This record gives sequence, C-alpha cells and structure tokens, in this order.
Amino acid sequence: MEFDVIDWHLLSLLQHDAAASNQALAERAGVSPPTALRRVRRLHQAGLITRTVALLDEDRLAALQGHGLSAIAEVTLDRQGAEHLAAFERRAVAEPAVQQCWRVAPGPDFMLVLRVGDMPAYQVLAERLFTQDANVRNVRTFFATRRAKFSTEVPLGAAPRDT
Repeated sequence: MEFDVIDWHLLSLLQHDAAASNQALAERAGVSPPTALRRVRRLHQAGLITRTVALLDEDRLAALQGHGLSAIAEVTLDRQGAEHLAAFERRAVAEPAVQQCWRVAPGPDFMLVLRVGDMPAYQVLAERLFTQDANVRNVRTFFATRRAKFSTEVPLGAAPRDT
C-alpha cells in the first residue's frame, strides 16, 4: 500500500483532533470530503490507525473524585527467560491500572505507567502484581507529583518516506 503527502497530513490532523467532522478534516487537508473519508478508511484498514479514543484529563477527574495517583514502576525479574518475561508482561497488561507496559534494556526488565485511585489502591495492586509473583526480584516505584507534558502524538517527521 502506498501513502502520499495527503495520507501523512491526514494522520497528523487526526492525531490533533480525531473528533473533527469529515468536512472539517477535508477542509484542513485540502481535499474533498469523499476523498478524506475514503483515505481515512484506508488508513484504518492498513492498521495505521488502531482506534479512536477520548483522552480524559486525569487532574480534573481527580479533583472531581477526590483522589488519583500516578506512578512509574521499574520492575526487575529474577529469571530472565523469554517465557518469564512473557508471563509477567501478560499479567501487567491484564491489569486495568497499568496504562503502559514497556520492556526495556538495559536496567530493569519493565517500566510500567500506573494510575490508581489512591495509595491503598496502589498497595493492593503492588501485592497482586509484584509480591505475589515469586519471579519479581525488585520494584522501584516513583510517584508523580506533577505532569509537565503529556502527548499521544507520534512524530511523523518533516517528509514522508517513499514506500
């Protein structure tokens, strides 16, 4: 499948506002609404757009709910075999409080971005995810005090590559 400048521009526009109407998207991309619709469908079919979601403001939600705790955890496993890494990854991915799960190197085996209601909820999660698994050797958790930047945008570069 070949992509041109219009496809890359549509991807960029959608990263900034996926809720824009097809009419508005077409206008911003400089194409007709049917062209925009057809191309966006093609980008979905190609797997470049995996889903469209609403991004919630965690701080405002926490103010309304009276709580909210974000943390980043470094997890080091005792045994490093592929089956052990895969088993922990499956457990982490299955946890709703785990927003992101990254295998990393060098250093710890995993970095997890966590969002829980409060410290007691973190304790329950930590017992379930870290201490009940005999293969978790070490966990270092950093609790967020302020988020200066958050973005879901994937940098697309200045010019598209030839495909």
